[in-house]
Amino acid sequence: MSELIPKHGGYRKLKSFQVAQLVYDVTVRFCERYVDKFSRTKDQMIQAARSGVQNIAEGSQASATSKKTELKLTQVARASLEELKLDYEDFLRQRDLPMLEPDHPVLMRFKRRKPQTVKEFAAWVAEEREKCTDTHGPPRTSNDFTGSHPVRVPVSVCGSQCQSLPSVCLAANAALSLLNLSCYLLDRQVQRLANDFENEGGFTERLYRVRSAKRRNKS
Repeated sequence: MSELIPKHGGYRKLKSFQVAQLVYDVTVRFCERYVDKFSRTKDQMIQAARSGVQNIAEGSQASATSKKTELKLTQVARASLEELKLDYEDFLRQRDLPMLEPDHPVLMRFKRRKPQTVKEFAAWVAEEREKCTDTHGPPRTSNDFTGSHPVRVPVSVCGSQCQSLPSVCLAANAALSLLNLSCYLLDRQVQRLANDFENEGGFTERLYRVRSAKRRNKS
């Protein structure tokens, strides 16, 4: 049976799953604080984030009998997270908030931090706000990723290297950074699955090989 049903379901150890799960948790917190609770966008963002996580898990579990299904569901997860990326980008653009380049100092500090939980994510946002306050005086806005009041405010640019970014802007850009990483990991995962399927086949091919081996042993 080990030849017919390979090891499967180890999705919790996948880096793509771990990052997607953090994106989901961050998105739920983000929408609770910054998106109108009566807006369809809130539900759509949360559902897109959830779809990314659930389809990675379901695909991993389905790999026992169908590599084709695993590949399809992993691609669905990738598409869901791409949809979520667009929602975050729209959020920033529609509120005249900057979308930071990947090599922006703020995002470089975020990447070095490598938060694993929403609590660590929120702590990074708070620290970035403190740095802005220490350098440029009191922040122009009082919104906080750990707070509970939605805000929609423009950003005040303080200089070329340091910007007075409100928490909502920091959170959205950091979420986009996580999404970029998650999508990159899923792209690699899809390519690996496609190569495995092409070279090794799926359940039908394994079943044929097992049956053929049994016939040879009996003869």
